[in-house]
Amino acid sequence: MTLMVRDEADIIGSMIDHSLAQGVDTLIVTDNGSIDGTVEILESYGDRIVLRHDPVQRKQQHSVVTGMARDAATEFGADWVINADADEFWLPTAGGATLREVFEQLPTELRTFQVEVVDMTGAPALRGSGLQRLVYRDTRPVARLNELGIHSHSTPDAVHIGSPDIEVAQGNHFVNLEQNGEVPAGLGIEVLHFPWRSWEQFEGKVAKAGRAYEANPVLRPSPNHHGMREYHRWAAGALKAYYVIRHPDRDELEAGIRDGVFVEDTRIASAVPSVVADEPLDDDDVTASRRWGPVLAASEAQSIGEIRARDARIDELLHYVDEGKQRIDGLIEDVRILNERIGTLQRSAAMRPVRRLLRAGKRVVVRVTKR
Repeated sequence: MTLMVRDEADIIGSMIDHSLAQGVDTLIVTDNGSIDGTVEILESYGDRIVLRHDPVQRKQQHSVVTGMARDAATEFGADWVINADADEFWLPTAGGATLREVFEQLPTELRTFQVEVVDMTGAPALRGSGLQRLVYRDTRPVARLNELGIHSHSTPDAVHIGSPDIEVAQGNHFVNLEQNGEVPAGLGIEVLHFPWRSWEQFEGKVAKAGRAYEANPVLRPSPNHHGMREYHRWAAGALKAYYVIRHPDRDELEAGIRDGVFVEDTRIASAVPSVVADEPLDDDDVTASRRWGPVLAASEAQSIGEIRARDARIDELLHYVDEGKQRIDGLIEDVRILNERIGTLQRSAAMRPVRRLLRAGKRVVVRVTKR
């Protein structure tokens, strides 16, 4: 397993303990300049992990993870490689089995496959690891997520065989291998994801990620990139409202449990302790966020809709411009051909007197010759 981490002291120890208990042979961990105690936690594992340091903070995840994934194959002989994040807890979908038991049965001929990432939710909090608080699998429709300012559920991750030529895309969601066949029944794997553990953790993560993207002129995230959307909200002072409303209130949670939208899953809560105890948000903060958050999200959605409509109109106009350019190019070609014909005619007309003189001279020569 590879990990690139930065300031994840509230969860990194729990995640590593869980991964080792699941039978991961080797964890290659690169710390990205943490200052919150994450380095000390990593160092406490000694030779149970391979610890590296890359303090440059320009969102160079693609190159760093690719390097670790290649080393997993060339230095450690990995049959399979998981490129994980600190807030991801990897599990078999079949109860009772460990990751190691599943991977021992997976044919390497698969080469790679996608693993579903399930966002876990529950009540918001000011601080705390939240593993015993965030115990519901979030399966809300995407339309509902959009109402809350969330673009979509998390993208699946890519597992792959050990390869010295592997390329891991930014975000760990794709690799440069093609899947060969289907995962055998009963050998499924999934990820329980804890991205919004507390307001303290979430705000810090958003601010750091946004600044790191801004510091890297090569990376150009799309307008829908969740990190940059959150960063712009943070810069505008609106992020806390968005943080609160993405967690269901009591009524939505109860209704969602009845409808199967929120499904309780306590596998992590019952097996992995939270390092940082939960501390609730101020009631007034929660009340204000739940009142104004939906208004902000609706206003943002309207603005995004207007921008997309504008962009669609621009694309349509560009299409017309392109058609017009093609027509103009056709007319220019017609003019060129016409000019060539005119030139030919002009040259032909200029030669007429010469041809007349030649014909007249020929007649004179003929007459002289006959005489």
